[in-house]
Amino acid sequence: MAQNEDYIVGILLDVALVTRTQVEYARQHTKGLGVIDALVGEGFITQEDVARTLAAQNGMEFMDLAQIVIPPNIIDLLPVEDARRWKAVPVGMREGALLIAIGDPMDMQTMDDLAFKLQREVEFVCSTPDAIRNNLIQYYGGEAEASTAADLADGEFHEAGADDAPIIKMVSLLLVEAHQNRASDIHLEPLESKFRVRFRIDGVLQEMPSPPKKLQAAMVSRIKIMSGSMSIAEKRLPQDGRIQIKIGDKAIDLRVSTIPTVHGESVVMRILDKTSLMLGLPDLGFLSDDQTKFERHINLPDGIILVTGPTGSGKTTTLYGCLNYMNKPDRKLITVEDPVEYQMSGINQVPVNASIGMTFPAALRAMLRQAPNIIMIGEIRDLETASIATNASLTGHLVLSTLHTNDAPSAVARLVDIGIKPFLVSTSVRAVIAQRLVRRLCPKCKQPAELSEYEMNMLRLDSGQLADSHVMRPVGCELCRGKGYKGRMGIFEIFVVDDEIRNMINNNASTIALRQRGRELGMRTLREDGVRKVLAGMTTAEEVLTTTMTDQD
Repeated sequence: MAQNEDYIVGILLDVALVTRTQVEYARQHTKGLGVIDALVGEGFITQEDVARTLAAQNGMEFMDLAQIVIPPNIIDLLPVEDARRWKAVPVGMREGALLIAIGDPMDMQTMDDLAFKLQREVEFVCSTPDAIRNNLIQYYGGEAEASTAADLADGEFHEAGADDAPIIKMVSLLLVEAHQNRASDIHLEPLESKFRVRFRIDGVLQEMPSPPKKLQAAMVSRIKIMSGSMSIAEKRLPQDGRIQIKIGDKAIDLRVSTIPTVHGESVVMRILDKTSLMLGLPDLGFLSDDQTKFERHINLPDGIILVTGPTGSGKTTTLYGCLNYMNKPDRKLITVEDPVEYQMSGINQVPVNASIGMTFPAALRAMLRQAPNIIMIGEIRDLETASIATNASLTGHLVLSTLHTNDAPSAVARLVDIGIKPFLVSTSVRAVIAQRLVRRLCPKCKQPAELSEYEMNMLRLDSGQLADSHVMRPVGCELCRGKGYKGRMGIFEIFVVDDEIRNMINNNASTIALRQRGRELGMRTLREDGVRKVLAGMTTAEEVLTTTMTDQD
């Protein structure tokens, strides 16, 4: 990063970012790297630690380039050959001066050369070398002097090389950046005059720097080639595919979908990070009392447990969390899914393929001959599937599945509407969990706050209920990319079927009556569970109110 490593190491020791033992260890294990790179490689410090420290020592501002979008007119102010030569990126204007980010705040020669070359007022800010390289690739096309996505992926992502075409590098970097930003989806959208790129992060779409419109067709073709099963010649019909890659030490699956639009093919890539399979129930958002109740039911030997909610409410993640919890050597677990989103060790997973007759019902009938203890059905969507699931639950199997309903008690009416007799519903269903997703407050930057009168009224709170609360508000920092939120969690409504509810179902009781009985048994509505998490400082009133607009209680 800088010319004098010993000087930098001395600074890092002075500010206690590293210890002398760590420095000596790094010197002995440099493996051809400098000491600073070795310290970073061993995980003792990060590039950002070094950059921030050196920036402060040299009176320079540190800037996190991942949090900003650089307008094309700013990029045009520094020619591509100069940007690559001096490894510098223009990031904006400040009081008439051009802001330029560099990776080494001690490199006075580079700063002097750039100021002389541009013949204008220039102000320098500092960022990490990797961030500089990322931006060179993103905004200038990533030629030889710019790091490829393979470098960023610690050598594990082999889609790009130093001599490969810029298109390959751009697509590779796009996937790496999406993963680093915790995106769940990548949207590539052809508009009339631009090729828009958006990441869905914590459920919210955020626009990213757009590649040149002229590269649109080439990038779409590259993605199709990576899938191995999509035709680059077919641009008139929707296509689906799958990409499996490794970024760093993480195996990542991407489900790819293309659809033709008037301005070209639109691409959506859903990122399936297998580490989410290892989430425990608290990680999903269950508070201790609901977790105890839920665990009691998923440990039952038979019956049906349903998870309900609209598309994108986290139902599949909750089911996989249950499977992970129940995946033990003494149990046989089989799933039937359309498609199999995550591959889990120790579980027999059956993909639906209607084109060859492997439908949900066909797969379920075959599964029952495999003598499983636990069956997971991706979704109950028709009478035949519902009937087989019900019969399986009545013959000693625990069945997990999902339904599309707005709340938990409505699942009873939905099953009856599908065609299941009320007495079969009452004897098979053990519990229904409705859920939604809300954003978690960033643990680093959240700050104490007070609820407004409007929020108090909408959440049905009074001042007495706030006595022991820890209400927080979003602020924004480098950890959460200035958003104030980091990650998501569920809010839940758990409807338990007891003997009285069974009788009510047999007598065709209304959903309103079932809901009332559920409330008497202690069922909280989605909004009430959200309120608990607001008072605990886990999320905000705005998140809960927005997510539970249809909650009538």
